[in-house]
Parts: sequence; C-alpha cells; structure tokens
Amino acid sequence: MTLADEAPSRGHVAPKWRGTQADQADMSALGRDQVLRRNFRYVSIVGFGCTLIATWEVVLTLLAQGLTDGGTAGLIWGFLIVAAGFLLVFLSLAEMASMAPTSGGQYHWVSEFAPPSCQKFLSYITGKFSCWLCAMGWQCAIVSIAYLAGTIIQGLIVLNHPEYGMERWHGTLLVIAITMFSIIFNTFLAKRLPFVEVLILILHVCGLFAIIIPLWVLGPRRSAKQVFTEFNNGGEWNSAGTATLVGFSTTITALIGYDCAVHMSEEIKDASETLPKAMITSVIVNAASGFVMLITVCFTLGDIDDILATPTGYPFMQVFYNATESLPGTNTMTAILVLTLTASTITEVATASRQLWSFARDRGLPFSDFFGYVNPGWNIPLNAVMVSLAVTVLLSLINIGSTTALLAVVTLTIGAMMSSYIITIACVLLKRIRGQPLPPHKWSLGRFGMAINIGALCFLLPVFVFAFFPLTSTVEPDTMNWCVVMYGGILIIAVVYYVLRGRHHYIPPVALVKREM
Repeated sequence: MTLADEAPSRGHVAPKWRGTQADQADMSALGRDQVLRRNFRYVSIVGFGCTLIATWEVVLTLLAQGLTDGGTAGLIWGFLIVAAGFLLVFLSLAEMASMAPTSGGQYHWVSEFAPPSCQKFLSYITGKFSCWLCAMGWQCAIVSIAYLAGTIIQGLIVLNHPEYGMERWHGTLLVIAITMFSIIFNTFLAKRLPFVEVLILILHVCGLFAIIIPLWVLGPRRSAKQVFTEFNNGGEWNSAGTATLVGFSTTITALIGYDCAVHMSEEIKDASETLPKAMITSVIVNAASGFVMLITVCFTLGDIDDILATPTGYPFMQVFYNATESLPGTNTMTAILVLTLTASTITEVATASRQLWSFARDRGLPFSDFFGYVNPGWNIPLNAVMVSLAVTVLLSLINIGSTTALLAVVTLTIGAMMSSYIITIACVLLKRIRGQPLPPHKWSLGRFGMAINIGALCFLLPVFVFAFFPLTSTVEPDTMNWCVVMYGGILIIAVVYYVLRGRHHYIPPVALVKREM
C-alpha cells in the first residue's frame, strides 16, 4: 500500500473555486487535492452551524425529558452549565480547525497530534467514532431531526383531529419524505447551498421571535421562584441533583455538534481564519437564542403535569395551544418549527456526507473507492450523499418495529461525538503539556489554550457518562437506554476490523502532511 493508493477523488475544480492562496497552501500542507468548491463564506457557514444544531428548536422538542428529570430549574441552570462547557470544547476544536482545516476533522487532528506510537490506531478508532459512530452518529442525526419533524406533524394532526390514530409507519414515511426533500438541495441545488443556508438562518432567527412574542403576550405566568428554584425528580433518582444531571440530555442535544462546520472545511473560502470565527459565532448565537426560548417556555408553560400528559406527544404544542387558545395560532407556530427542523436536515445531509467521504478518501471504510468518489462537474461527493439517504431510510424503518430501538440509535449521536471530542482535545493537550510545537494557525487561544483544553475535558468526561443513563431509575426493556450496548458493539467491531484489515489499508492523514513546524 502506498500513499498513491488513496481512494479516487476525481473532479478538480476551476481556479475560481480553489479559495485563497492560504487555502491552497493549507491543502498542499495537508497533502490533499482541491476537489470540492470553496463557495461558503463567513455568514453562510454561521448559518450552516446555527441551523444544523437548531438549539431553540431542539429545546422545545425535547422539553419533556428535561421537565421529567430536573424540572424548570434543572433545565435553566443545566443549560447555562452545558453552554459554558461546550463553549470551552468548541474553542478547543476551533483552534484545531485553524491548524488543519480539513473535512476529516477529529480523526485527522488525532492522527497529527497524537503521540507517534499510537497515531495510526487512535486516528483510525476516532475515525470509526467519526464514521461508524460519529458519521454513523451524523447519519443518525439526519434521522433524529427528520423524525422530530415527522412526529411533530403527526402531533399537529392529533391536536386538530383527535380521532386520528397515530401509527409508527406514518412517522417513518414522513421521515423518508423529509430526507428526500433534503437530498434535492444537496444534489441539484448544491451550488446554491451557501445561499440556501443564509435564507435558513434568517428563518431560524425570525422563527424564534414569531414564537416567543405570542407566548410573552398571551401565555400564563409562573413566578420567578417556581421557575428558578423548583426541581423535578420524575425519574425517581436518589436525588434531584442526579435527576438534573440525567436531564442534561436535553441541553446537550441542543448544543452539541458545532464541529459540523469543520466537515465543510474544504468548501470554505479562507477556511483557516473564517471557520473558527464562524464556529464560535454559531455557538454564541444559538446558545443565546436557546436560552431566550427556554426562559420563555419555563415562564409560560402553566401546569407541568398537564402539558406532559398532552395527547400530541409534544408538551410545547400544548403550551402553544394553552397560550393562544387557538388552533390556527398553534398550527402556525408549530409549522414554523417544522420548517426549521426540515431545513436542518438539509445541513445534516451535507455534513454527514462530507464526513463519510473524507474517511473513505483515506481508505478507512470498506468500499472506499465508492464512498470516496467525487463526481466530475458536480464537485460534490454524490455517492456519499446518496448513501446518507439510504442509511436514513433503513434506520427510519426501525421505527415501524420499535420506537425505543430507533431512539437508541438516535441517542448514540451524543456519546459518539463526545468520544471524538475527548480523544482529540486530550491529544492536543498532551502536546501542550510536553511543550511540543503545534502547527501554525491564524486563530489561536494563546496563553489560555491549556486551561481551556483542561476545562473542556473536565466538562466532557462526567457528561459523557450520564449520556448513557436512562430517563428513569426503574428500567424496563422499553425505558432502557440501549445506546450503551450499541456504542460498545460498534467499538468492538471497529477494533476487530482495524486488526484484521484496517491497519493494512488505512492511510493515516499524518502520512500525507507536508508541513514544516
């Protein structure tokens, strides 16, 4: 196996799409060819991050989990803790994105920054987390957002037509329809994707105000003491503190994943400077909007037991109806949420396909030649995009047999992503502790780098453990968090595949790097 055996990525782009001289220098230093168009700018990539993570939308849709474990006080204080922790995490990742702006993201950084003795193995396993876990996690993220949008539509039908019998296969068909709609944007409209992201960002911001203003004007009011001091232990844990930590899953899901923009690195103009700035801007904008939405809902939700018992399956929908006392008003507010979540799947497909393509480019997957191919003229990894559609369809079929099984697949995303964050940040922290030089970069944490890296790990390690907890202390087969089993199973498969085949074929990205430190 030689470096020339890298999976084929045909379709070199015209000079105008190759970015700045700095971009070309970065690609040369990373040992890569420019095969994707650099047509994203600062605002469009901010839109990419904000709309993919969809913080205020996810806060609404997963409200039941946080109210069950933690209550309004747990949700609010937990949100502030998680937002501060993830800010440290993404500051760390943003600096690495400036050092090596590549679609590979975490697995490339591990390959370059890990100790030489374990560079290949750790890079491969992180790639498996990023691909079999994290790219599978990103594939699951497509399903999760489409699933939320689809089942919200079902809940809206229940609200308007109580006689409607909600069937799981109806939700599955809606997931497939929403995903196919997103595929159109990622294929036929790929050249216009940056412009589409700007439009979706406008919808994301305007939609927030279109929902919170009616709640401010019409909704009931709870006292500040109730909102900020009343915790709930609906999962019957040994303490309200434990329940709140378990309930962190709502805020973690709403704030994790801003490395999505990293996987678009090779499509961003002046990536080493634009990308880290856009990442942190996305974190701040979404954290602020998510907190405003959370405070608004916690003050206007009324009786918690009443909204948790809603037949729609989504407490936020009952909050809307209780505030407006109008079906048209509730329908309009909910439709905004469906639109923003559907738009989020467009971005999910883009980042999942680029992540899959990048790892295949280094022959980290079976059938790498197929997954790593870029179609001439299209300059997008079309095969990887279509695989995202196929995986989403297959995963959505699980819902027909068991919603619990599908939710286990979906929650796998959190553990997978946090694993890659922990390994990556630990590697760069080790280099700092040893006083080893880091690659030159335009965007730096400066003298605060080590402290920020340590703070990020101190946050990630405990929340990583709680990500595998079920919502209730009394566990039945249908309430068990099965993602821990899936996580362990995929990890074992990844290690076995590496030992038997991967170590003979996988090209660690560091082997291609041609930079002077």
